[in-house]
Amino acid sequence: MRKIREILRLTAAGLSARQIAASVGVARSTVADCLRRAVQAGVVWPLPAGLDEVELEARLYPPPSVREDAVPVPDWAKLQTELQRKGVTLLLLWQEYKAAVPAGYQYSRFCDLYRAWSQTQDLVLRQTHAPGDKCFVDYAGQTAEVIDPKTGEIRPAQVFVAVLGHSSYTYAEATWTQSAADWCGSHVRALDFFGGAPAAWVPDNLKAGVVKPDRYDPDLNPAYRDLAEHYGVTILPARVRKPRDKAKVEVGVQVVERWILARLRHHTFFSLAALNQAIAVLVAELNQKSFQKRDGSRASVFAAADAPALRPLPPDTYEYAAWKKAKVHLDYHVEVERRYYSVPHALVGKTVTVRLTAQAVEIYHRGQRAAAHLRSPLPGTFTTLAAHRPQRHQAIVDLSHEKLLRQAEAIGPATAGVLYAQIHARRHPEHALRASLGILRLARDFSSEKLEAACARALALKSTSYRAIRALIQAPTAQTELTLSLPEHENLRGSSYYH
Repeated sequence: MRKIREILRLTAAGLSARQIAASVGVARSTVADCLRRAVQAGVVWPLPAGLDEVELEARLYPPPSVREDAVPVPDWAKLQTELQRKGVTLLLLWQEYKAAVPAGYQYSRFCDLYRAWSQTQDLVLRQTHAPGDKCFVDYAGQTAEVIDPKTGEIRPAQVFVAVLGHSSYTYAEATWTQSAADWCGSHVRALDFFGGAPAAWVPDNLKAGVVKPDRYDPDLNPAYRDLAEHYGVTILPARVRKPRDKAKVEVGVQVVERWILARLRHHTFFSLAALNQAIAVLVAELNQKSFQKRDGSRASVFAAADAPALRPLPPDTYEYAAWKKAKVHLDYHVEVERRYYSVPHALVGKTVTVRLTAQAVEIYHRGQRAAAHLRSPLPGTFTTLAAHRPQRHQAIVDLSHEKLLRQAEAIGPATAGVLYAQIHARRHPEHALRASLGILRLARDFSSEKLEAACARALALKSTSYRAIRALIQAPTAQTELTLSLPEHENLRGSSYYH
């Protein structure tokens, strides 16, 4: 359903079926089928606020009445790999295919289709890029060195490169890592450098951009997908081990390594900021450098064609968010970085998606936001909303110390004194409530008179825990008898002896 929502969003943005299919990772026929179903169901983008994924799926894909089965097409690329093995023939592969798919193609048709497919391989398409259409992004294979001025440790810095397809206008910067946070941050700074957003990004299949690369169904990093939605950009990941899909940035990386990093090899940098200042100077020179085989320079072609075609940047700044999976515990909380946040108790046992920003924690279930909290600064803390608790838990939490103290005062002053001691002895209010409830329950288990007498002795002994008071009720006269059984004799000195 995430892909269906993306198809509807990109269609509303004006993209063609071919572009949408490449971005989402489905066939154009699938895009057409989805749009046809949306028209029939009366579904348009933006979706209504109350339309969740379950209802959307029910509208677009009702149970089919008739199922049409097509002849399965063999995986020609896999067959070609098998043909390279010794002794494997096309006849053998067809026989294995027919054994798996009895209703499949006959041998002559099988061979014709394979030959037609093989003739389309290894052809080089010279790509032409419209102004403002695509921006190719990648990291250089070569790193830059930064020396820690305090320890002298040499730390490698990664070099991010972004190249616009039409003008080859180039942006480069250094970051410490290739993490999703640095990856998205570099994209934001590249867009600020260009002064606008292209229609599409063409990244490589690094983990920060593509979680699971696949030729037909790539799974994008949620943070990268958020970034694209914020700027209205389509993501078109290059195929695995297909450098020609991102030839622009491959050449751009090579130019950056030769024109910038090679020239900085004898320079010493003691901070990432100093390294980026030096890179910015050489990037400006690179963009002003004249082309060898075409008129103008990267900067002049960018100013004339790419810059007017770029989309304006949104007024609000993009905020990076990390995405994580979490399971709702029995206490209707999810654990995020050793901090605990509540969700509606109906989600206990469910797997939810957590979106983390610098200030907030958002928890989603099946595409809908279930809870939102301010991010807790301290580990081990619980952030709980009262509405997330079930009714029986809410009744317990609604108990207050004042209410319990009124009950204790009705029993006697010693019982009230013990409850005051609980409030001051316990670090957490709920712990004090629990201990106070246990002590008051002793009045039902025994009697109010016995509880009051035990609390009086407990205060004298300065032992006011639930266990101590229960023990005093169950053995009320043990210490009293010991004190009264001592006979009067001349060895008792009394308090006056010490004055």
